[in-house]
Amino acid sequence: MSTLYCAATITATRLFARLTQLGLTDVVVCPGSRSQALALRAAALEASGLIRLHVAIDERSAAFYALGIGKETGRPAVVIVTSGSAVGNLLPAVMEAHAGRVPLLLLTADRPARLHRRRSSQTILQTGIFTPFLRAEQAFEVPGLADPHTAPYPDFDALTDALWAAACGGEGQEAPGPVQLNLGLQEPLAAELPETVTAAITAAAQTMPVAAATSFEQLAGSSFETSVLPAAPQLYSYTLDSTKRTVIIAGSGATAAAEAFAHAAHLPLLPEVVSGVRYGREAIACYQRLLQDAETIEMIERVVIFGHPTLTREVARLVELTDKEIIVVDPHLGEHYGPPHAVQTREIHLAADYDTQAQHTWLGMWIRAARVLAAEVSTVHEPDTALARENGYKERSAYARQELAAKREKITRELLVDSVWRATWPHDRLVVAASRLVRVLDRVAQPRPVQIHANRGVAGIDGTVATARGIAAASQGSESPAAAAGVTRVLLGDLALLHDAGSLALTPGEPLPRLQLFVANDCGGTIFNGLEVREVAADAAFARVMTTPHSADFAALAAAYGWEYHLLQTRGELEDFLTGPVTGPALIEVPFTA
Repeated sequence: MSTLYCAATITATRLFARLTQLGLTDVVVCPGSRSQALALRAAALEASGLIRLHVAIDERSAAFYALGIGKETGRPAVVIVTSGSAVGNLLPAVMEAHAGRVPLLLLTADRPARLHRRRSSQTILQTGIFTPFLRAEQAFEVPGLADPHTAPYPDFDALTDALWAAACGGEGQEAPGPVQLNLGLQEPLAAELPETVTAAITAAAQTMPVAAATSFEQLAGSSFETSVLPAAPQLYSYTLDSTKRTVIIAGSGATAAAEAFAHAAHLPLLPEVVSGVRYGREAIACYQRLLQDAETIEMIERVVIFGHPTLTREVARLVELTDKEIIVVDPHLGEHYGPPHAVQTREIHLAADYDTQAQHTWLGMWIRAARVLAAEVSTVHEPDTALARENGYKERSAYARQELAAKREKITRELLVDSVWRATWPHDRLVVAASRLVRVLDRVAQPRPVQIHANRGVAGIDGTVATARGIAAASQGSESPAAAAGVTRVLLGDLALLHDAGSLALTPGEPLPRLQLFVANDCGGTIFNGLEVREVAADAAFARVMTTPHSADFAALAAAYGWEYHLLQTRGELEDFLTGPVTGPALIEVPFTA
């Protein structure tokens, strides 16, 4: 007679054995009753050194933490939550993972089907609530007890493979994104398994060949539910000739392909700072100012777009012009950026007779203009060094006064973001919130290779701290010695911090991140000062409903969560801080009055 064991524990064991074989490295857990078997199995894998485990207090933070890991590693991180409203708190991060094309795997524990539609405690309809944003989803009803040798776990392995493939995406398939496995679990919710049983379950999961799911058509044709979007009309390849004045635009997620193509084509690259490709000879940092010039816009005949541009109205207006040829390069199926008249293509190549010399004058015009504008926005302090070389007391004294005045200079937003940008090296990470600072940085940051992350999928203000913590954990836990030694810096506004203050909670037993939050505190949301609302609203109404004033004490907030706190107000204080050692998490407040 077969011996029955706790099916929840069997399922968790089989699932994680399969996921680690597929490449899982990180799991984020929110403690809960219904999900206890999943959480305990993750803890066992951490103890064995097979995964990195992260524990979060609330589900919204946990999901953004996992999102940050996915951004950094390019692999899905698992987030485990219990049933009920816990699942609903995942929605903001799921939306961002969908629009931002970030792999994410949701393991949502559910009440058994017999308790649904009966007003049972902590029971809601958990399947279908994320459907518009998921790459794939599946519900799996788990019994209370089961025989691990006869239960239908081969099918479960195939399901796991399909979900992992859908989350990872790939060229010629839909982009990476979130997937959900909803497990209906009933008592007993967890139990010890004999070591021989655990070993047998793990061995069975690891001996089944990994499915080679190469297309979403294959997944959609299986017995598992997916949410594949119909493919928009798209060319496989586009050949670019040298007959038109062309610019390359790089938005979020552009990858190094944008810079490489601009270099090969000898064309100006207009890279949003969040694109990660603001470097190279062709990069035009001050593109916003140049796109405000009507004559420049008139000269542009063709626009090639990589990634997802979101930062400027200038780019949005340019790509909507119907007299311009718009080519959007996107290797994935599904949703594509761009206006209806844009040509969508998976790949782009230069014509055999493409003439790079023909682009020399066109590129040179952009480079010369960018140099002039760069000098105008530079925040670098350059004293009169000729005075320092003089022998006279007056000259040397004048030089000393210049240096002292510069040290006492008040920090502006431009100085803050430019200083942090220049202090960030390739082995570091820079995270930028959907605050006013990202647009300031886009105006002043000069070309240099910086590994930058931002939640620009839906460009929401939420989850910035949690996302940055996930990025820091993944990069500083990397096998690369350089990345492991790096620092993660975050530029965010006071409201972005308050939106995600709960994510400051550190978990004892986990490594402290080398993480610096630079908080521009203007006691409200000044990001709207440049929009139409400021011109049409009365001052009182604008302050009441648009600026969100507050009286938060950030020093007390940092102390409550065990973070270092620093208040910086002058250039000298900022420069000294950025050149100092980084040993743990720190909140740096930079006050502004407007």
